[in-house]
Amino acid sequence: MKMNESKGSQVTEFILMGITNRPELQEPLFVVFLFNYMGTTMGNLGLIILTIIDSHLQTPMYFFLRHLAFVDLGYSTAVGPKMLMSFIVEKNVISFNGCATQLFFFGIFIACELFILSAMAYDRYVAICKPLLYTVIMSDTVCWILVALPYLCSIIVSLLVTIKLFKSSFCKSHTLRHFYCDSLPLMSIICSDTSEVELIIMTFAAFSLVSSLLIILISYIFILVAILRMNSVEGRYKAFSTCGSHLTGVVVFYGTLLFMYLQPHSSHSFDTDKMASVFYTLVIPMLNPLIYSLRNQEVKGALKRVFQKVI
Repeated sequence: MKMNESKGSQVTEFILMGITNRPELQEPLFVVFLFNYMGTTMGNLGLIILTIIDSHLQTPMYFFLRHLAFVDLGYSTAVGPKMLMSFIVEKNVISFNGCATQLFFFGIFIACELFILSAMAYDRYVAICKPLLYTVIMSDTVCWILVALPYLCSIIVSLLVTIKLFKSSFCKSHTLRHFYCDSLPLMSIICSDTSEVELIIMTFAAFSLVSSLLIILISYIFILVAILRMNSVEGRYKAFSTCGSHLTGVVVFYGTLLFMYLQPHSSHSFDTDKMASVFYTLVIPMLNPLIYSLRNQEVKGALKRVFQKVI
Protein backbone atom coordinates (compact mmCIF):
# COMPACT_ATOMS: atom_id res chain seq x y z
CA MET A 1 0.00 0.00 0.00
CA LYS A 2 1.20 3.54 -0.72
CA MET A 3 2.25 5.70 2.24
CA ASN A 4 -0.39 8.34 1.45
CA GLU A 5 -3.29 5.89 1.60
CA SER A 6 -5.38 4.55 4.45
CA LYS A 7 -8.04 1.92 4.40
CA GLY A 8 -11.57 3.27 4.12
CA SER A 9 -12.46 1.34 7.28
CA GLN A 10 -9.82 3.36 9.25
CA VAL A 11 -11.32 6.72 8.28
CA THR A 12 -13.53 7.87 11.14
CA GLU A 13 -14.78 11.17 9.72
CA PHE A 14 -14.73 13.50 6.74
CA ILE A 15 -14.33 17.27 6.75
CA LEU A 16 -16.93 19.09 4.68
CA MET A 17 -15.83 22.42 3.23
CA GLY A 18 -19.43 23.64 3.18
CA ILE A 19 -21.04 26.24 0.96
CA THR A 20 -18.69 29.07 1.90
CA ASN A 21 -15.63 29.64 4.07
CA ARG A 22 -16.32 33.36 4.54
CA PRO A 23 -17.19 33.99 8.25
CA GLU A 24 -19.32 37.08 7.51
CA LEU A 25 -21.68 34.99 5.35
CA GLN A 26 -22.24 32.16 7.85
CA GLU A 27 -25.08 33.73 9.86
CA PRO A 28 -27.00 35.26 6.90
CA LEU A 29 -26.79 31.98 4.96
CA PHE A 30 -27.90 30.02 8.02
CA VAL A 31 -31.04 32.16 8.26
CA VAL A 32 -31.73 31.91 4.50
CA PHE A 33 -31.35 28.14 4.36
CA LEU A 34 -33.22 27.62 7.65
CA PHE A 35 -36.27 29.34 6.15
CA ASN A 36 -35.64 27.43 2.93
CA TYR A 37 -35.69 24.06 4.71
CA MET A 38 -38.72 25.03 6.81
CA GLY A 39 -40.56 26.04 3.63
CA THR A 40 -39.53 22.80 1.91
CA THR A 41 -40.68 20.67 4.84
CA MET A 42 -44.02 22.42 5.34
CA GLY A 43 -44.76 22.62 1.61
CA ASN A 44 -44.05 18.98 0.82
CA LEU A 45 -45.60 17.60 4.00
CA GLY A 46 -48.63 19.76 3.27
CA LEU A 47 -48.95 18.30 -0.23
CA ILE A 48 -48.56 14.74 1.07
CA ILE A 49 -51.23 15.23 3.75
CA LEU A 50 -53.57 17.13 1.41
CA THR A 51 -53.46 14.44 -1.31
CA ILE A 52 -54.18 11.78 1.32
CA ILE A 53 -57.10 13.38 3.15
CA ASP A 54 -58.95 15.14 0.31
CA SER A 55 -61.33 12.82 -1.55
CA HIS A 56 -61.16 14.95 -4.71
CA LEU A 57 -57.41 14.31 -5.02
CA GLN A 58 -57.57 10.51 -5.04
CA THR A 59 -56.46 10.20 -8.67
CA PRO A 60 -53.27 8.87 -10.31
CA MET A 61 -52.07 12.43 -10.98
CA TYR A 62 -52.06 13.27 -7.26
CA PHE A 63 -50.77 9.82 -6.34
CA PHE A 64 -47.61 10.64 -8.30
CA LEU A 65 -47.55 14.19 -6.94
CA ARG A 66 -47.62 12.75 -3.41
CA HIS A 67 -44.58 10.59 -4.17
CA LEU A 68 -42.82 13.54 -5.83
CA ALA A 69 -43.35 15.53 -2.62
CA PHE A 70 -42.05 12.55 -0.62
CA VAL A 71 -38.79 12.24 -2.60
CA ASP A 72 -38.32 16.04 -2.57
CA LEU A 73 -38.65 15.98 1.20
CA GLY A 74 -36.39 12.92 1.34
CA TYR A 75 -33.34 14.27 -0.46
CA SER A 76 -33.65 17.77 1.00
CA THR A 77 -33.73 16.20 4.48
CA ALA A 78 -30.74 13.99 3.65
CA VAL A 79 -28.74 17.17 2.96
CA GLY A 80 -30.44 20.15 4.65
CA PRO A 81 -30.09 19.62 8.44
CA LYS A 82 -26.41 18.68 8.22
CA MET A 83 -25.75 21.63 5.91
CA LEU A 84 -27.46 23.97 8.39
CA MET A 85 -25.18 22.67 11.15
CA SER A 86 -22.14 23.63 9.09
CA PHE A 87 -22.97 27.32 9.57
CA ILE A 88 -22.97 27.17 13.38
CA VAL A 89 -20.23 24.64 14.24
CA GLU A 90 -16.55 25.48 14.36
CA LYS A 91 -15.42 22.29 12.61
CA ASN A 92 -17.74 20.93 9.92
CA VAL A 93 -17.24 17.17 10.08
CA ILE A 94 -19.38 14.14 9.30
CA SER A 95 -18.70 10.63 10.55
CA PHE A 96 -17.74 7.80 8.21
CA ASN A 97 -21.09 6.04 8.77
CA GLY A 98 -22.98 9.33 8.62
CA CYS A 99 -21.41 10.14 5.26
CA ALA A 100 -22.29 6.70 3.89
CA THR A 101 -25.87 7.01 5.13
CA GLN A 102 -26.26 10.48 3.62
CA LEU A 103 -24.93 9.33 0.24
CA PHE A 104 -27.18 6.24 0.27
CA PHE A 105 -30.44 8.08 0.95
CA PHE A 106 -29.60 11.04 -1.27
CA GLY A 107 -28.89 8.65 -4.16
CA ILE A 108 -32.22 6.87 -3.70
CA PHE A 109 -34.36 10.00 -3.66
CA ILE A 110 -32.64 11.95 -6.42
CA ALA A 111 -32.87 8.97 -8.82
CA CYS A 112 -36.54 8.38 -7.93
CA GLU A 113 -37.37 12.00 -8.77
CA LEU A 114 -36.40 11.40 -12.42
CA PHE A 115 -38.71 8.42 -12.84
CA ILE A 116 -41.62 9.93 -10.92
CA LEU A 117 -41.47 13.00 -13.20
CA SER A 118 -41.56 10.67 -16.22
CA ALA A 119 -44.46 8.68 -14.69
CA MET A 120 -46.34 11.97 -14.26
CA ALA A 121 -45.73 12.79 -17.95
CA TYR A 122 -47.07 9.38 -18.98
CA ASP A 123 -50.12 9.94 -16.76
CA ARG A 124 -50.83 13.27 -18.50
CA TYR A 125 -50.41 11.58 -21.90
CA VAL A 126 -53.02 8.92 -21.05
CA ALA A 127 -55.40 11.51 -19.54
CA ILE A 128 -55.31 13.76 -22.64
CA CYS A 129 -54.78 11.30 -25.48
CA LYS A 130 -56.78 8.31 -24.17
CA PRO A 131 -59.35 9.82 -21.78
CA LEU A 132 -61.93 7.03 -22.20
CA LEU A 133 -59.36 4.39 -21.20
CA TYR A 134 -57.72 6.47 -18.47
CA THR A 135 -59.11 4.58 -15.47
CA VAL A 136 -58.32 1.23 -17.10
CA ILE A 137 -54.75 2.06 -18.12
CA MET A 138 -53.84 4.01 -14.97
CA SER A 139 -55.15 1.44 -12.52
CA ASP A 140 -53.95 1.31 -8.90
CA THR A 141 -51.68 -1.63 -9.75
CA VAL A 142 -50.03 0.24 -12.66
CA CYS A 143 -49.53 3.34 -10.52
CA TRP A 144 -47.85 1.36 -7.76
CA ILE A 145 -45.62 -0.45 -10.26
CA LEU A 146 -44.56 2.91 -11.77
CA VAL A 147 -43.32 4.12 -8.36
CA ALA A 148 -42.25 0.81 -6.78
CA LEU A 149 -39.82 -0.13 -9.57
CA PRO A 150 -37.89 3.20 -9.36
CA TYR A 151 -37.69 2.88 -5.57
CA LEU A 152 -36.41 -0.70 -5.79
CA CYS A 153 -33.93 0.02 -8.58
CA SER A 154 -32.65 3.18 -6.87
CA ILE A 155 -32.17 1.37 -3.55
CA ILE A 156 -30.15 -1.41 -5.20
CA VAL A 157 -27.91 0.93 -7.21
CA SER A 158 -27.44 3.42 -4.37
CA LEU A 159 -26.52 0.61 -1.97
CA LEU A 160 -24.04 -0.85 -4.49
CA VAL A 161 -22.39 2.55 -5.12
CA THR A 162 -22.20 3.34 -1.39
CA ILE A 163 -20.62 -0.02 -0.56
CA LYS A 164 -18.11 0.27 -3.43
CA LEU A 165 -17.09 3.81 -2.45
CA PHE A 166 -16.77 3.20 1.27
CA LYS A 167 -14.77 0.01 0.83
CA SER A 168 -12.19 1.99 -1.14
CA SER A 169 -8.88 3.34 0.17
CA PHE A 170 -9.08 7.01 1.08
CA CYS A 171 -6.13 9.37 1.04
CA LYS A 172 -4.93 10.83 4.34
CA SER A 173 -6.40 14.19 3.40
CA HIS A 174 -10.08 13.33 3.61
CA THR A 175 -11.52 16.82 3.10
CA LEU A 176 -14.58 16.90 0.81
CA ARG A 177 -14.90 19.98 -1.38
CA HIS A 178 -18.67 19.98 -1.01
CA PHE A 179 -21.41 20.64 1.57
CA TYR A 180 -22.65 17.03 1.63
CA CYS A 181 -21.35 13.55 0.84
CA ASP A 182 -21.69 13.07 -2.90
CA SER A 183 -20.02 10.51 -5.14
CA LEU A 184 -17.82 12.89 -7.19
CA PRO A 185 -16.16 14.65 -4.21
CA LEU A 186 -15.67 11.26 -2.53
CA MET A 187 -14.02 9.77 -5.64
CA SER A 188 -11.63 12.75 -5.77
CA ILE A 189 -10.07 11.69 -2.43
CA ILE A 190 -9.97 7.94 -3.12
CA CYS A 191 -6.44 6.64 -3.76
CA SER A 192 -7.46 3.22 -5.06
CA ASP A 193 -8.91 2.46 -8.50
CA THR A 194 -12.37 3.99 -8.99
CA SER A 195 -13.04 2.84 -12.56
CA GLU A 196 -15.59 0.21 -11.53
CA VAL A 197 -17.71 2.52 -9.37
CA GLU A 198 -17.40 5.29 -11.98
CA LEU A 199 -18.79 2.91 -14.60
CA ILE A 200 -21.71 1.96 -12.32
CA ILE A 201 -22.53 5.60 -11.57
CA MET A 202 -22.21 6.81 -15.18
CA THR A 203 -24.22 3.87 -16.59
CA PHE A 204 -27.09 4.29 -14.13
CA ALA A 205 -27.02 8.11 -14.34
CA ALA A 206 -27.06 8.05 -18.15
CA PHE A 207 -29.81 5.42 -18.26
CA SER A 208 -31.94 7.28 -15.68
CA LEU A 209 -31.51 10.69 -17.26
CA VAL A 210 -31.91 9.64 -20.90
CA SER A 211 -34.75 7.14 -20.43
CA SER A 212 -36.82 9.39 -18.17
CA LEU A 213 -36.26 12.41 -20.42
CA LEU A 214 -37.24 10.39 -23.51
CA ILE A 215 -40.48 9.28 -21.83
CA ILE A 216 -41.28 12.90 -20.99
CA LEU A 217 -40.44 14.21 -24.47
CA ILE A 218 -42.40 11.48 -26.30
CA SER A 219 -45.38 11.93 -23.95
CA TYR A 220 -45.46 15.67 -24.55
CA ILE A 221 -45.10 15.30 -28.32
CA PHE A 222 -48.27 13.18 -28.34
CA ILE A 223 -49.95 15.60 -25.91
CA LEU A 224 -49.08 18.58 -28.13
CA VAL A 225 -50.45 16.83 -31.23
CA ALA A 226 -53.67 15.95 -29.36
CA ILE A 227 -54.10 19.54 -28.13
CA LEU A 228 -53.54 21.02 -31.60
CA ARG A 229 -56.25 18.72 -32.99
CA MET A 230 -58.83 20.03 -30.51
CA ASN A 231 -61.41 22.37 -32.07
CA SER A 232 -62.31 24.15 -28.86
CA VAL A 233 -59.97 26.88 -27.59
CA GLU A 234 -61.31 26.28 -24.10
CA GLY A 235 -60.56 22.56 -24.46
CA ARG A 236 -57.00 23.33 -25.55
CA TYR A 237 -56.46 25.66 -22.61
CA LYS A 238 -57.88 23.16 -20.13
CA ALA A 239 -55.75 20.33 -21.51
CA PHE A 240 -52.59 22.39 -21.50
CA SER A 241 -53.26 23.84 -18.04
CA THR A 242 -53.21 20.32 -16.56
CA CYS A 243 -49.64 19.95 -17.89
CA GLY A 244 -48.35 23.43 -17.06
CA SER A 245 -47.21 22.73 -13.50
CA HIS A 246 -45.51 19.48 -14.47
CA LEU A 247 -43.75 21.11 -17.44
CA THR A 248 -42.44 23.88 -15.19
CA GLY A 249 -41.09 21.36 -12.68
CA VAL A 250 -39.48 19.27 -15.43
CA VAL A 251 -37.76 22.27 -17.03
CA VAL A 252 -36.34 23.48 -13.70
CA PHE A 253 -35.13 20.05 -12.52
CA TYR A 254 -33.76 18.67 -15.79
CA GLY A 255 -32.33 22.06 -16.76
CA THR A 256 -30.20 22.07 -13.62
CA LEU A 257 -29.02 18.46 -14.11
CA LEU A 258 -28.21 18.99 -17.79
CA PHE A 259 -26.29 22.16 -16.91
CA MET A 260 -24.14 20.10 -14.54
CA TYR A 261 -23.52 17.10 -16.77
CA LEU A 262 -23.30 18.70 -20.23
CA GLN A 263 -20.88 21.53 -19.48
CA PRO A 264 -17.39 21.16 -21.05
CA HIS A 265 -14.88 19.24 -18.96
CA SER A 266 -12.48 22.21 -19.06
CA SER A 267 -15.01 24.46 -17.31
CA HIS A 268 -16.20 21.76 -14.91
CA SER A 269 -15.35 22.58 -11.29
CA PHE A 270 -16.45 21.65 -7.80
CA ASP A 271 -17.51 25.25 -7.17
CA THR A 272 -19.85 25.15 -10.18
CA ASP A 273 -21.19 21.75 -9.07
CA LYS A 274 -21.67 23.11 -5.57
CA MET A 275 -23.83 26.02 -6.76
CA ALA A 276 -25.88 23.75 -9.05
CA SER A 277 -26.24 21.26 -6.18
CA VAL A 278 -27.57 24.00 -3.89
CA PHE A 279 -30.24 24.68 -6.49
CA TYR A 280 -31.46 21.14 -7.11
CA THR A 281 -31.07 19.83 -3.54
CA LEU A 282 -32.40 22.82 -1.61
CA VAL A 283 -34.22 25.25 -3.92
CA ILE A 284 -36.17 22.89 -6.23
CA PRO A 285 -37.75 20.88 -3.35
CA MET A 286 -39.04 24.20 -2.00
CA LEU A 287 -40.28 25.39 -5.40
CA ASN A 288 -42.15 22.20 -6.38
CA PRO A 289 -44.97 22.55 -3.80
CA LEU A 290 -45.43 26.17 -4.92
CA ILE A 291 -45.45 25.19 -8.61
CA TYR A 292 -48.00 22.41 -8.10
CA SER A 293 -50.26 24.38 -5.75
CA LEU A 294 -50.27 27.94 -7.10
CA ARG A 295 -50.87 26.75 -10.67
CA ASN A 296 -53.39 24.04 -9.81
CA GLN A 297 -57.05 24.87 -9.24
CA GLU A 298 -57.84 21.45 -7.74
CA VAL A 299 -55.11 21.82 -5.10
CA LYS A 300 -56.33 25.35 -4.34
CA GLY A 301 -59.87 23.99 -3.98
CA ALA A 302 -58.66 21.22 -1.64
CA LEU A 303 -56.83 23.78 0.51
CA LYS A 304 -60.00 25.90 0.77
CA ARG A 305 -62.05 22.85 1.80
CA VAL A 306 -59.49 21.94 4.49
CA PHE A 307 -59.41 25.49 5.87
CA GLN A 308 -63.22 25.66 5.90
CA LYS A 309 -63.38 22.44 7.93
CA VAL A 310 -60.76 23.73 10.37
CA ILE A 311 -62.47 27.11 10.78
